[in-house]
Amino acid sequence: MGSGVLPILDLKRSCGALKGEILEAVSRVLESQSFILGREVRAFEEHVESYLEGAAAVGCASGTDALLLALMALDVGPGDEVVTTPYSFFATASSIVRLGATPVFADIDPKTCNVNLKAAAARFGPKTKVFLPVHLFGQMTPLEEISGLCGERGVFIVEDAAQAFGSWRRLRRHGEDRIVRAGVMGVIGCYSFFPTKNLGACGDAGMAVTTDAGLAERLRRLRVHGAGTAYFHEEVGLNSRLDAIQAAILDVKFRYLERWNEERRVLADRYRMFFGMKGLGKFVTLPEELEGNFHIYHQYVVRVPQRDALAAWLEERGLSTRVYYPLPLHLQRCFTYLGYKEGDFPEAERLAKESLALPLFAGLLPEEQERLVNAIAEFYGSTD
Repeated sequence: MGSGVLPILDLKRSCGALKGEILEAVSRVLESQSFILGREVRAFEEHVESYLEGAAAVGCASGTDALLLALMALDVGPGDEVVTTPYSFFATASSIVRLGATPVFADIDPKTCNVNLKAAAARFGPKTKVFLPVHLFGQMTPLEEISGLCGERGVFIVEDAAQAFGSWRRLRRHGEDRIVRAGVMGVIGCYSFFPTKNLGACGDAGMAVTTDAGLAERLRRLRVHGAGTAYFHEEVGLNSRLDAIQAAILDVKFRYLERWNEERRVLADRYRMFFGMKGLGKFVTLPEELEGNFHIYHQYVVRVPQRDALAAWLEERGLSTRVYYPLPLHLQRCFTYLGYKEGDFPEAERLAKESLALPLFAGLLPEEQERLVNAIAEFYGSTD
């Protein structure tokens, strides 16, 4: 593999050994002929609930739908504002707009790529109904720093934990350390199980979780067209049901998630070692992990000058990288009506021009990481 193509992600390596278990799970669903919701979905939900120590889990069709269902369950609509980050996947903002509400952006913390909590708090106003932080790239936002203000203002926290399933944060309360997982610090947490995620399905899948029994009941109703009982609709919901095949596959992979997340952390440490050996600190800014955080490195994103030139140069040498995200949400054409302009959120805009995701997946070899770092060093002329 020394001179071959290094992909940004190789699912065959990370999940190939599970082929037999996955096929057995799929065959079980085919034999049952129960394809939508049902036993397999409930079994996966129950395993997630145990993992989250009691939060109710509601499987749905995608991470995007999880966000939409969460906001619907909180009655977000026209006239409401949702404070969020401009540096995220499109669904973070589109779920707000689809309900007729207004996304209100706040700049990011350049060290973590997550929303700057002080900047977010400054954006709260009389119409703010929800604060929607994103645990980007697998690292949690320290929501304990803003939860008190949200409580005082009557603002719901909905966590976009699409990239952070399995991430956690250690909090100290009443003299004791407590681990809180991504998705359960707010009133509702939203996950994506898109195939590229640390826990990925073989298609689209998502989940919303909550510790509020009333919200859990409503989320379950909303995912089936707002019907509590078949053909009796209490409200207008969505068709957003997690299918049994995806749930069965996720349940198999779920057994290995902790191992995979630990391996990602080892790979992240190895990148740090190789970059340190090459003395690339002048050119490459490595991701930082907040104290108390268990970062699961859904993506390993560095910041570099001449980003696009470097990416093209590496691609010519069979070394794949990817840009997340080249244009912040406030500058997207479809959101022109919101009135934002270039320069409004300088940290997010700067990050969009400098960020570069490097290959990181279970099964990535040390020699592949070293080859990539050596190539980056060669590009910047720092090969000593």
